[in-house]
Amino acid sequence: MWYGFYQTIPKTHRYTLGGKIDAEFVALIEAVASASFLSKTEKQPWIKLAIRKLDTLKVFLLILWETKSLDTKKYIALSIPLEEIGKMLGGWNGQLTKQNSPMP
Repeated sequence: MWYGFYQTIPKTHRYTLGGKIDAEFVALIEAVASASFLSKTEKQPWIKLAIRKLDTLKVFLLILWETKSLDTKKYIALSIPLEEIGKMLGGWNGQLTKQNSPMP
């Protein structure tokens, strides 16, 4: 979905902010993929990295929208799945926190 929208962004933002958004998407995918193959005790730093990358991605998309380089429909179409991904990552992080906590 992002790649289709990327093509419509004005050139002034396509190669600057658009490139940064591309990089954040890749970093987010890498962090989640890395976490999925690690042991429970090693996953949490990667999940936290994914959460940070997702938050950065949301801010960059908000900037694109506020500068009118991304229209509202496209912004919403991207934001809804990203919010869901954020909920999943937050739940995964919470589950790992509980599992890795020492028992009282």
